[in-house]
Amino acid sequence: MDDTTATPPPPPPGARTRAWSVFGLVGIAIIAIDVAVKQWTTSTVAHGEPVKLLGGLIYVIYTRNSGAAFSMLRDQTWIFPLIAIGVIGWLFWMIKGTFSAAWAVALGLVLGGAAGNLGDRLFRAPGPFQGHVVDMFSFLDDHGGHFPVFNIADSALTVGVTLAILLEFTGRRRDGTRVKRDA
Repeated sequence: MDDTTATPPPPPPGARTRAWSVFGLVGIAIIAIDVAVKQWTTSTVAHGEPVKLLGGLIYVIYTRNSGAAFSMLRDQTWIFPLIAIGVIGWLFWMIKGTFSAAWAVALGLVLGGAAGNLGDRLFRAPGPFQGHVVDMFSFLDDHGGHFPVFNIADSALTVGVTLAILLEFTGRRRDGTRVKRDA
């Protein structure tokens, strides 16, 4: 019998509640940290004036990005809130069948990242569904020459998606079971 088609055992008691709790707490924590860092950046760091940290390994620089990573689609700002809303809806659908704490963390990171940047898109200038995302971190360069300037939400999205990919590749399912692969 192929293990990938076998009916999974029922989840342990409390697994659904634990997954929802982890998902929500991680998502809320990322949103709170993202909002706090963006607030600090906009009120403390002069626009375009970098602050050097860790001997120049990291710079904090206040920038606004109308596009996605690498400023892609910067003239199409209306599409990003729609994508974020779709992703958030999909995440809530995904968590319904999730009993794995690791998957709940991955989905919570993506939730926090998507919601953090969605907040900027909806509530920052120049206006609703056109807002520019506040970015502030740059590696090795005071203006993002080596790597794009990013924020906490971007980092959470990246880590969450990477974790989900690793969970998939290692055979860990959202229902808490593992796929056994024949050698």
